[in-house]
Amino acid sequence: MSYFTKDFFKFFSDLEKNNDRDWFNENKKRYEESVKKPFQNFIQDAINIVATDDPLVTIEPKDAIFRIHRDVRFSPNKAPYKTHASAVVSRGGRKDFTTPGMYIEFGAKGGRIYSGFYEIEKEKLQAMREQIAKNLKEFNKLIKGKRFVDNFGEIRGEQHKRIPPEFKEAFEKQPLIANKQFYYFADLTKKEILEDDVLKRVFNLYKIAKPLNEFLFTSFQNI
Repeated sequence: MSYFTKDFFKFFSDLEKNNDRDWFNENKKRYEESVKKPFQNFIQDAINIVATDDPLVTIEPKDAIFRIHRDVRFSPNKAPYKTHASAVVSRGGRKDFTTPGMYIEFGAKGGRIYSGFYEIEKEKLQAMREQIAKNLKEFNKLIKGKRFVDNFGEIRGEQHKRIPPEFKEAFEKQPLIANKQFYYFADLTKKEILEDDVLKRVFNLYKIAKPLNEFLFTSFQNI
């Protein structure tokens, strides 16, 4: 089924040019019909299909979807609204920074499906590095697999300038061990998002990311 219309993208394109409360209030009904409801329906079905693979995913759309309102308290950018719709489909939803899942973001130009780990606590990062160092061959196989590379390209993230001495030998063989984050993403065009099989495409990305996510996730489950 098709979840979205072209006005989903047009709304965000217009919002980028008119990011103020007056414009948003004048277009609130349009937002509800073209953005909020279809995105909520899509996320509900995304949760349902991911739950067929992971029964521990029992969240509702309200647990997954981020508010469109920006927190501007500490930002020099005072624009009140985000110019995209976004959600995290995982066991804990948008408040879960531990369990891997999918961060979904759709906006005016299309969308991205992110996976991996972005905010990693010190102890968990240490465990991930130990897992990679001890299993370099398996890690390299996962990140160089054809399906992973064709869809996600490469692992991204900032790197520490210095790494603990115990990882220097592994770092020479695999520089990613210096990463502060381990995340990756796939782009979706507007055409792909409008297609009937967009949910199937997103679930396929989830399954492609799963082996690497599990490899990293198991490293710190007992911490």
